[in-house]
Amino acid sequence: MVLTRRFRIVAAVLVLGGLVAGTAAVAGVTGDKPVVSATPTPAADSTQTAPKADAAASDATATDRVAPAEAAEPVPIDAQVQAQVSYMLAHWTDYNTDGYGVITDNDCVNFTSQSLIERGWTMDDQWYAEGIGSDFDTSSPWISSTAFRDYVAQSGRATALTDDQRDQVKLGDVAQFDWDNSGDRDHTGVVTRIEGSGDDIQIYYAGHTDDTDFRSVDYAITEKHPGATAYYWSIP
Repeated sequence: MVLTRRFRIVAAVLVLGGLVAGTAAVAGVTGDKPVVSATPTPAADSTQTAPKADAAASDATATDRVAPAEAAEPVPIDAQVQAQVSYMLAHWTDYNTDGYGVITDNDCVNFTSQSLIERGWTMDDQWYAEGIGSDFDTSSPWISSTAFRDYVAQSGRATALTDDQRDQVKLGDVAQFDWDNSGDRDHTGVVTRIEGSGDDIQIYYAGHTDDTDFRSVDYAITEKHPGATAYYWSIP
């Protein structure tokens, strides 16, 4: 009886000890709390980039502005060319009826021919004019755009240029136009201003009939007569 009782006591102690030990183990597992980092670590595949600079602010300082080019010096003009151009500008509306007659509604070549006399050209048996008013008598090349073209080409008094050769055109050169591209010449004037260079050359002319002092060639062949063609006579 005594042995049996002692066995029960020892067994009870062992069981209680095991329960206490087991309880402590469980408490140890459930009592630990996970540690949370105050600064999260980026994931291995994440990419951190610096904030982009404001685009407008960047553009404002990215490239220095280029200063405008200085204006070119005026081109010296021969005295005879100056006399020719001055005549055109003096008489593009104030017709010189004291020196020449007027071809009503078709005076452009007559006016151009007069300016060439001021430049120093002399009349010959193919290109001439005489008299004034109703007594005004001329040759065809003096008053006709097409006849003037043929006369200048045959006489060699000037060199033909196309509108693609604007870089060779000079003040005082003769400008001619074929409004309908039929092969003849429909209008004639004298170059009175040239602006620009390279592929951006603007040429202006003076003339009668469609009276003008500085009419743009580009305006004449694109706005006033769309599709027309311009030609020039370069005078040495």
